[in-house]
Amino acid sequence: MEGEMEVFTADAERARPACETLEPERLASPLVFSSPHSGRAYSEDFLAASALDLQMLRSSEDVAVDDLFAVAPLLGAPLLRANFPRAFLDVNREPYELDSKLFVEPLPDYANTRSLRVASGLGTIARVVSEGRPIYRERIPLAEGLARIETCYKPYHAQLEGLMNRAAEKFGAAYLIDCHSMPSRMPTGNSRRPYEPVNADFVIGDRHGASCDPAFSHRVHALLAGMGYRVARNKPYAGGFITTNYAARSRNRHALQIEINRALYIDEATLQPLPRYKEIKADLSRLVAEIAGGVAPGSTWRAAAE
Repeated sequence: MEGEMEVFTADAERARPACETLEPERLASPLVFSSPHSGRAYSEDFLAASALDLQMLRSSEDVAVDDLFAVAPLLGAPLLRANFPRAFLDVNREPYELDSKLFVEPLPDYANTRSLRVASGLGTIARVVSEGRPIYRERIPLAEGLARIETCYKPYHAQLEGLMNRAAEKFGAAYLIDCHSMPSRMPTGNSRRPYEPVNADFVIGDRHGASCDPAFSHRVHALLAGMGYRVARNKPYAGGFITTNYAARSRNRHALQIEINRALYIDEATLQPLPRYKEIKADLSRLVAEIAGGVAPGSTWRAAAE
């Protein structure tokens, strides 16, 4: 696994761009891949401000998900990935879902302070990581939070919107695949049984059919199930802000969220690869190839769907 190990190591370099699109040599597919939570560039300033060590901060990271879907550009589809970590800023939120408990100064009137995600400490700029552990030693200046939105959040969404527009203009349709990983167990809120396992290897989220052509969702589901994986639909994850915001089925713009159970491919304690990592990556490469062929111009499946 030596060739894979760099994927699993946090990077404290600041020189990397906030986000980047890995482009195909030739755009050949209406698919657009997004990996918003696999960023691992932890700046020294952020680490110094945190009350947590790096390993704990990384517990919210979708480790290596960008690498698991790295075949996309080779098959004619772009892959957008964030380089900043989710603990620093979460682009799968509204731009100003802000937590008053996190900032020194009062929040502006336009901030959404009442969402359920903010209430749980997981707004655009998270206050906590997994199991409710506070990220920061003390409150941070509001100007710093707003600067993160300007330099990280807005560039990511500008690129994603541009990729979706380009696909729709060139192919008459755009299919966003929003790529994530999920912990293998979920908190229950019950002190007697605080956690329960996630009984799925993959969760396909299409907002219960609102964000994506159900036939496309079913195809992805069927392909993964055909590989022998346990696949759930919309529970416990139906799709977040990105899935909702970029879907417009009336304009042939579709968005599907894919959650991968981390226990399939990494040790969740050390974040290091498991022996099955290459197998999981190969299966996801097969999945991308199958759906890319299915939505290619002139394909039988796409013609039927349209």
